[in-house]
Amino acid sequence: MGMQAGGVELNSEINVTPMVDIMLVLLIIFMVITPFLQQGVTVAIPREMRNPDEDSNINKETSVIVAIPKDGQYFLGKKQVNIDDLKSQVQKALANKKEEDKIVYIKSGVEVSYGEVVKIINAVREKGVDKIGLIADKKKKGPAAQTPAT
Repeated sequence: MGMQAGGVELNSEINVTPMVDIMLVLLIIFMVITPFLQQGVTVAIPREMRNPDEDSNINKETSVIVAIPKDGQYFLGKKQVNIDDLKSQVQKALANKKEEDKIVYIKSGVEVSYGEVVKIINAVREKGVDKIGLIADKKKKGPAAQTPAT
């Protein structure tokens, strides 16, 4: 309903057309700017993981395997050791090997924190070992083993 004031009719309804135009312009601006606001490096995450080829050296008797079943527990082979003894025993185990065979494999339990694994990697690297392998279970085939995509 309009009112008349001096021959001119006043309209009390809101005109939404300019508001919609402004909102669309703002939407386009935000869509263009948003990719530039992302921090860090964009990394393509694999959607479907396939099992890598197993290293045949893992199954040898002479391979050096460090196992971490729980935080703070370290095993070299089947012998439990503390971290200081681990360093020296890894060095002894690798002393008679060729340079290309100097690999230390690390196997950790599911509940082991990331920091424990890094601590062992750093301890092994202190002794001059550059080749470190991480042992993982193979992905099981079938619908029960599939994880939802994130």
